[in-house]
Amino acid sequence: MLTVFGSVALDTTRTPFKTETNILGGAATFASLCSSFFTPTSTIAVVGSDFPNQYRKILNSRVDARGIVTKKDGKTFHYDSSFDYDFHHRTSIKTELNVIKDFKPVVPEAYVSSDYIYLGNNDPSQNIDILQYFTNPKFIVCDTIEYWIVNKRKDVIEMISKVNGVVINDEEARILCRTANLIKCAKIILSWGPGLVVIKKGEHGSLLVLDNIIFPASAFPIEEMVDPTGAGDSFAGAFMGYLSYKKDLTIERLKEAVIYGNVLGAYAIEDFGVNKLLEITKVDIDYRYEMFRRITQF
Repeated sequence: MLTVFGSVALDTTRTPFKTETNILGGAATFASLCSSFFTPTSTIAVVGSDFPNQYRKILNSRVDARGIVTKKDGKTFHYDSSFDYDFHHRTSIKTELNVIKDFKPVVPEAYVSSDYIYLGNNDPSQNIDILQYFTNPKFIVCDTIEYWIVNKRKDVIEMISKVNGVVINDEEARILCRTANLIKCAKIILSWGPGLVVIKKGEHGSLLVLDNIIFPASAFPIEEMVDPTGAGDSFAGAFMGYLSYKKDLTIERLKEAVIYGNVLGAYAIEDFGVNKLLEITKVDIDYRYEMFRRITQF
């Protein structure tokens, strides 16, 4: 079983072509929905009294949501942002932490024996604390964001030292490691303790680095990008979900997991929020995976 700890949010996303308000989002949401295509997934998060019932039904239908608690005296985490015409530059307009601020996660008894754990881009102190509740996890992966790198860099590095793998985007890897070269970034992160690093590069794919192995994978080519929100979390969810399903951490499986991550990341950006992830099936995912194999052979 895979357990995901992260945020469930109400997002307001603005593009030059359309704005969507209070749509279902959050790192845990994207990661959990994507991992659920491959393996049973449990989710730990917190929402407020304003969290729509239809969104709760979506999560209940796809994941074990017993770990998603409701704080009736607060509002759900809300993130308001806008994208430029190139969909690469994102501007944060408003970040309302609400109920996730100072959240003390509770791990249901059914989750404590999870073999695979994904720690989303939460406060690194929260990610460190929650690990004590799991009995004997086999594979733990974490993510982080610029806010924590800037404000809690030592805690981020301590968190990294306690996990088996790190999934991080290219911009944040450079900020964390204080160097522009992504291979150097990966090597620095590996020196802090984890066995592998995956650097997400958006439209340029991803980079898996471990020991003396470097595996660059291109992004899946799509014709239309609608909303890049959640692409990285979708990648991480698929990556972890596939490895949990296979119960195999060999280099061959890791490479396959990276490709599945790229495939789900590509699906996520084809519509606002999680809409596309609710439309596709495992058959669609496997078809695109095989298509990816064909178009990258030479």
